[in-house]
Amino acid sequence: MPRALLSVSDKTGLAEFASALVALGYEIVATGGTKRALAEAGLPVMPVADVTGAPEILDGRVKTLHPAIHGALLALPTQAHDDELARHGLTRIDLVAVNLYPFRETVARAGVTDAEAMENLDIGGPTMIRAAAKNHARVLVVVDPADYDGVLADLRGGEVPLARRRELARAAFAHTAAYDAAIVGYLDGDEPLPPTRHLTLERAEVLRYGENPHQAGARYREAGRSGWWDGVVQHGGLALSYLNLFDADAAWRLAHAFPGRPTAVVVKHANPCGVAAVDDADGGLAEAYERAFDADPKSAFGGVVALNGVVDLALAESLVANPKADVLIAAGYEDAARDLLVRKRKNMRVLEAAAPGPAAFGLRRVDGGFLVQTPDAVEADRAGWQVVTRRQPTDAEWRDLEMAWAVCAAVSSNAIVFVEGGRAVGIGAGQQSRVDAAELAAAKSAGRARGGACASDAFFPFRDGLDVAAGAGVATVIQPGGSVRDPELIAAADEHGMAMVFTGRRHFRH
Repeated sequence: MPRALLSVSDKTGLAEFASALVALGYEIVATGGTKRALAEAGLPVMPVADVTGAPEILDGRVKTLHPAIHGALLALPTQAHDDELARHGLTRIDLVAVNLYPFRETVARAGVTDAEAMENLDIGGPTMIRAAAKNHARVLVVVDPADYDGVLADLRGGEVPLARRRELARAAFAHTAAYDAAIVGYLDGDEPLPPTRHLTLERAEVLRYGENPHQAGARYREAGRSGWWDGVVQHGGLALSYLNLFDADAAWRLAHAFPGRPTAVVVKHANPCGVAAVDDADGGLAEAYERAFDADPKSAFGGVVALNGVVDLALAESLVANPKADVLIAAGYEDAARDLLVRKRKNMRVLEAAAPGPAAFGLRRVDGGFLVQTPDAVEADRAGWQVVTRRQPTDAEWRDLEMAWAVCAAVSSNAIVFVEGGRAVGIGAGQQSRVDAAELAAAKSAGRARGGACASDAFFPFRDGLDVAAGAGVATVIQPGGSVRDPELIAAADEHGMAMVFTGRRHFRH
């Protein structure tokens, strides 16, 4: 009679799985809580202590760490191993279904103690999983209740193919690897750059393609975690590609950079080309979108539009009337608005999403490894900022300065951003020379920056960039400061009658 060992924390589908195994002629062995659940379901089950001849000890810390279990799992299908098992009175185990103590769920709880965390750190479970997976040519190992039906179908069909056994073994080793990674992450605590990084990524969705159509692409998420992308509802349009996600993620995060204000962001090739944040009394989300779109209509074609509120029918009509976007992402849609967008923009990806979570550490591939860094937090508190010119910004100018600073941090370096009246009217992105970025921003602003703010993601090395901003009519400037020519820059700002703010923090973005 074949024997199955069941020991699970997640009891989803357990009774049905065990019942089907019994019907297939399996003898069931189970530990503590699993045994009780099966007995309550009226199924015949043997306690693991009857196999080991030893009681569960140390409050259940030791149950399966015994030769009667691991010899039964690791024995090869050879006569020598058959004879050795017989000498010790051991019976082979042919199937193991194990999932582990809920360590991730435990440490995610507010106020959890180290003692509670350690008690939910499984030892016997991973050991059984690894033993069974090592011997997968003979022992079936199942770690996910979602695999129960497939395993039962294989068993009912006769011999389980080696390829299927290998697939289950791979899932088993991935399961224990992710578990160990979660433990290391917990022990690292808030250490931003620990000596090793242990990431387990699980494929969340296969994308239409990568950066280019000849490249394959997929979105992976950290095992045991989810982000706003996991809750996205796509109401219409083509399948998402790598760049759709990359650009939409940047747009959606920037759309939430101005809490309490209806905000619209248009992103093209990872850079915003239009941003507007307004007050509800000034027209709300529809006004924000029109202002963001009008900032650079040419660049907006084929871009990503992010709206941090609910799209109504009037706003949907404006979206349809303007050149097409590849992706539209919003907090929600009125029914009529959603139906119009799906009908009139058949290829546009119409996405509905929750607000993004906090930024995590960044990874970027280099030869042989990765560059890792903490997130670039954009400070909203001007307490650490310094007005270095004779003229102080007015309250209205402060508002534009703060917006320009937040937008500039989302633009590829070298970056210069002009903002006037709550709208980014000129964005110079990704230039090798800062003065070139300023000239590009000035050209795009087309006279609309007069009285507005200029943000630079790093200090001005020379006054030429500042002179370009003054020529565009900018009244205030915000920059990190820190150049050896700062006195010259301050004198130039005073000469132009500008107010200039030093933040003391750079926001390069490559």
